[in-house]
Amino acid sequence: MVPERETTTRERATSGATASSRARARLDQPRPPRRRLLPEWDPESFGRLSERVARFLGTGRFIVWMTVVIIVWVVWNVSAPSGLRFDEYPFIFLTLMLSLQASYAAPLILLAQNRQDDRDRVNLEQDRKQNERSIADTEYLTREIAALRIGLGEVATRDWIRSELQDLVKDLEERQNGHHPDRGVFPADRSSGRDVRDR
Repeated sequence: MVPERETTTRERATSGATASSRARARLDQPRPPRRRLLPEWDPESFGRLSERVARFLGTGRFIVWMTVVIIVWVVWNVSAPSGLRFDEYPFIFLTLMLSLQASYAAPLILLAQNRQDDRDRVNLEQDRKQNERSIADTEYLTREIAALRIGLGEVATRDWIRSELQDLVKDLEERQNGHHPDRGVFPADRSSGRDVRDR
């Protein structure tokens, strides 16, 4: 009897736990897309659009067109018949439109500047890494050139070999003639070698 009670209480506990908790999400499958109240947009395309708008707002063409629109607006609302005027003398609607344009232009310009700052930061980081690589390459080449110079200092030069050969020829000629002051000593063993001559 006791084992039956334990199993029934375990089944109730597990069934109650699964009923109260949500079903486990599988990690090997992507989540289903959620419904969102706000519209979704691509931040990269929105950033490119903001840069284009900010670039246009900084041109002389925009200033000329805005000036033309304001002049036409004012002239129309002053000289048109009273039934066709849509913004009377204090031009409140014109002020509202200009403030609306300014309130949208400022964040777009700031967004474009932030994107440009990010690009500049990436370019500076790449330039810094390139400079570090160039400095490392220059130091490596400097060490290699110094090693080559040291190695060339120990290599026999053409003039030294020519002088040693001339000394050997003289020594052989003197041996053939029968009078050699230091018989049995080779020119390389003499103290008048390359090192002494170079000094």
